[in-house]
Amino acid sequence: MPSIYPVLRYPDVRAAVDFLRSAFGLTVHELYEEPDGTVRHAELGHGDGLVMIGAGPAPVSRPADDDYRVYLAVDDVDAHHRRAREAGAEIVRSPFDTDYGSRDYAARDLVGVVWSFGTYHP
Repeated sequence: MPSIYPVLRYPDVRAAVDFLRSAFGLTVHELYEEPDGTVRHAELGHGDGLVMIGAGPAPVSRPADDDYRVYLAVDDVDAHHRRAREAGAEIVRSPFDTDYGSRDYAARDLVGVVWSFGTYHP
């Protein structure tokens, strides 16, 4: 079980969960709903990692295209890239090969957070 959990804030947690599932392939580990159906907190999984999503304001400014907040290792970068693009993610860097042997790409989510994906496993 991992011991580091990135925490990201979104004004609409349910919309963020739906987007991150469809575009980036994350899975719902936990989803905490209020009695009115509002989602305040979610835990999304990828491999053996988790990211926590909480209710909060969108980023004040859009980060630069290379200002990654989260990195996910994936087996097939090109297929992952197609999925993200088809789901409406803004691709900020198309798939490319690095000098250290990884294949990577980067995409912006629905509030502007930049996610990086690649074959490198630290």
